[in-house]
Amino acid sequence: MENSTEIKALVKLLDDTDPEVFEQVEKRLLEHGTSVIHFLETEWEKSLDTLLQERIENIVHQIQFNTVKEDLNLWYQSGAFDLLQGALVINRYQYPDLDEQKVINHLEEIKREIWMGLQYEMSSVEKIKLINHIFYNVHGFKGNTKNHHDPQNSYINQVLETKKGNQISLAIIYATIAQKLDIPVYGVNLPQHFILGYIDESKIEENEFGVLFYINAFNKGAIFGKHDVDQFLRQLNLQPLPGFYAPCSNVEIIRRIIRNLISAYENLGSTEKVEELKQLQDILIGSDI
Repeated sequence: MENSTEIKALVKLLDDTDPEVFEQVEKRLLEHGTSVIHFLETEWEKSLDTLLQERIENIVHQIQFNTVKEDLNLWYQSGAFDLLQGALVINRYQYPDLDEQKVINHLEEIKREIWMGLQYEMSSVEKIKLINHIFYNVHGFKGNTKNHHDPQNSYINQVLETKKGNQISLAIIYATIAQKLDIPVYGVNLPQHFILGYIDESKIEENEFGVLFYINAFNKGAIFGKHDVDQFLRQLNLQPLPGFYAPCSNVEIIRRIIRNLISAYENLGSTEKVEELKQLQDILIGSDI
């Protein structure tokens, strides 16, 4: 109760014309964190003062952004085991109020449809063809070729809603569903493209990367081999480094989403978003997990 009395008193001081008073009030509200958002939003709705509304919007955004930084750091420091969780943290940057359970339920529904068609004797390729049929033909997912640099292509909730995404967002959704079905599909960090690899650990001796074949989530789940990756790298005049063929870490995948978003917002001239995303990028700089 004491807390809410103090918060209400602070909110009342937000329109103070003295910059020093405002600075102290803002600092104190930021220290309270997410518990003040409800009070700030109520005050915003009651107010007709555009300066006050702008101040409230900025403080709410700063609190939400601080929460994203904390969540991303926690995900990273805890081992970055859950790729979807990492993608949802990045999603919170643009959609802090999203009901994430809806995203998880949506993926579960697609997984269930695939599971119903799975048969024990299916080969690896047959399993992928089944995923492709449900994912692309039944649900209609596809690469956003017309508006490839739109930042919305990187936000999982938007991709699930519009059925359009970029290489990495479609690959994350595809791999998450496959892994939920115990089908070993993992991200491969190819330059200028992001693909998936079907991992067969029994093949590691004959193929140092343990990849049975590759999958292009951006192109309706097209299946291809190592020689196609070789050819792609030759076209780019790049050395065939091991990292271009082997599964990458979840941290690398989330880093790549952030890089895509930075590039997308640079194109739009959104300098504040670019600076904030660089702060998120800095959290993941360091040794890989």
